Order: sequence, then C-alpha cells, then structure tokens
Amino acid sequence: MKLTWILAADNTRARIFTTESSASPLVEIEDLAHTASRLLDREITSDLPGRVKSSNGIGHALEQPTDPKKHEADKFAHQIASYLAAAYKAGKFEQLFIVAEPSFLGLLRSHLPEQIKKQVCFELDKNITTQSAADIRKHLPTYLASSL
Repeated sequence: MKLTWILAADNTRARIFTTESSASPLVEIEDLAHTASRLLDREITSDLPGRVKSSNGIGHALEQPTDPKKHEADKFAHQIASYLAAAYKAGKFEQLFIVAEPSFLGLLRSHLPEQIKKQVCFELDKNITTQSAADIRKHLPTYLASSL
C-alpha cells in the first residue's frame, strides 16, 4: 500500500492522519491550529477603520478591502498547502485523502500545488475536525486503495 495521509481540516484546525494498511484505523500524526481564525473580527483588526469627511462635510467610514476572517482562513489554507508540499517532497506520503469544511476545501484547492493535487485520491466536503479518529475513518472509503 502507498504511504497514505488523511487530512481533516477547517479554517481553524487541520489534523493529519496516516494508516498502516488499507483497512486499518487512523493514527493522528499532526494537529495544526490557526488561532487567529477563532478570533472575532474586531480582535483580528487592531484598530477600527478611520473616518473621512468629504468636501461637503459628510463623513463616512473607510471599509476594509477584505473580510478579516476570510483573510485568516486563506492564510491557513496556504500554510497547510505549504506543509503538505514539504512533506510530499520529503517522501512522507504518496497519496492524500482530504475531508474539509466545504468553503475551506475550495480555499485549500486553490493553494495546493499541482504535484499535490495529483496525489489526492479522495475529497469530501464535510467538517469533521472535532470528531475522533475512529469517527473520521467512518467517512472514508472502506479500503483506502490507491485506485480510488
């Protein structure tokens, strides 16, 4: 069996599992946390947007160009993709199964290098990061064969 990694992720946490055989239980090997994604918007941005007065004396608030929560999720997706690329280059896995919260799965896909995308054998858009390894295993195919 190929060296297999299973990634369960959302915008605040990424858990990486491996398995010894195609039908054996999952063993957690890494738990990455992104605490900034758990903060409230006002906690992420250190100061509020300023106010501007136009020439006619009417004031309005300046808006941020991006949502702070989305920005933090995007940074975490990039961090995970970089971690996976380095691990693949080091020969730590040969195939990858991904289970991620739906919107985060899209972010993750956009950051994965082509070489990692080619190793993805299975994707599931579901948020199960808080579940036990045994419960996460139930969401995967019965046999983690490379032919999926």
